Amino acid sequence: MAPRVSNGPTEAMNNLIKRVKRAAFGFRSFRSYRVRALLYAGRPDWSLLGLISLC
Repeated sequence: MAPRVSNGPTEAMNNLIKRVKRAAFGFRSFRSYRVRALLYAGRPDWSLLGLISLC
């Protein structure tokens, strides 16, 4: 019997991206959108936060 294959992880990532897009509506730069996506995804690496410029 072949192992069961699921596209659940892919659908979960797609759902996360769509939720972030709704929450980030109106952002003018991709950088701001990216920061929002990383924060929304959880477990951000706060040591890198000082390296991000939102200008």
